[in-house]
Amino acid sequence: MADKVKITQVASRIGRKFDQRDTLKALGLDKMNRSRVVEDTPSIRGMIRKVQHLLLIEPVK
Repeated sequence: MADKVKITQVASRIGRKFDQRDTLKALGLDKMNRSRVVEDTPSIRGMIRKVQHLLLIEPVK
């Protein structure tokens, strides 16, 4: 079973570049303080890294 991480959007996407907005949408985050639990895969890690300044990242056990 793959590891999972909980990501929470803590900053607004208003005024961000279009690729950062698209990345948040692809992660399933559309509004502030929304959380999602996602698989910890290399592709997801890359997406998280791109918008890490907008997210709070927590490991899920």
